[in-house]
Amino acid sequence: IHPDGTEAGLDFTLRLRFELDLYANIRPVRLFEGVPSPLSGVKAGDIDYIILRENSEGLYAARGSGALLRGEVAVDTLVQTRSGIERIARKAFELARQSGGAPRDGVRRVTCCDKANVLRSYAFFRSVFDEVAKDYPDIATEHALVDAMAMYLVVKPGHFNVIVSENMFGDILSDLAAATVGGMGMAPSAEIGAANGFFQAAHGSAPDIAGKGIANPYGTILSAASMLDWLGHKHGDERLNQAAARIRRVTEDCLANGLLSTDLKGRASTSEITRSVCDRLTAGRD
Repeated sequence: IHPDGTEAGLDFTLRLRFELDLYANIRPVRLFEGVPSPLSGVKAGDIDYIILRENSEGLYAARGSGALLRGEVAVDTLVQTRSGIERIARKAFELARQSGGAPRDGVRRVTCCDKANVLRSYAFFRSVFDEVAKDYPDIATEHALVDAMAMYLVVKPGHFNVIVSENMFGDILSDLAAATVGGMGMAPSAEIGAANGFFQAAHGSAPDIAGKGIANPYGTILSAASMLDWLGHKHGDERLNQAAARIRRVTEDCLANGLLSTDLKGRASTSEITRSVCDRLTAGRD
């Protein structure tokens, strides 16, 4: 813990994000067959969207530069730039174009999540988003305030296709979203920029269960698939994209056949799941 009370463990990850300009944090949210959800009446395929979190600006960019005045007043600054908003908005529309649309109606849709009714910085985020949207007339657009969005992700998750938001809001909402599709163990993450990419499961290190063999490896496995997809597109190598697709098919098969970790109400250990996925990939059983 730093003297100011913030966690030192985040230093490395945040330094990578900011120094490598990994501005787009792509967090897929998908309910797989065989995975229990706390939401009633939902099944595999009903939840399948992306939360796109702006990763280089927003409130988190103030880390290390905030002020505590005489032990009485603390201040952090939320910064959003036109260039930062434009590029994350364009990324959102590109992801929507590549998708099959929202599960409920098949509409390719980008939802801008903000708090534009209260803060000028979020009103600016929304206005720049709307400007960018004019370049994508084939993609439906809408706005949602972040407090309402927290409810919508529970009551109508099938409506969403791509949700784009400021850094902190995306961080919070993606954890809520993960809970609807099995928990943080089912949450892959890709952090990408113009030249670099960083891929890891969205959850933390969970030292309380270290060495127990009960951690859910699916989020990490799906993050590896995202990495191969990104590399395939970056280098024009279709073999990498095919490998990513194989990983996802094998993951789907393992989950559908009941190979579940304890957080998914199953009994399989971390090593058992990982070994099964690797064996199926090696044997070509996908």
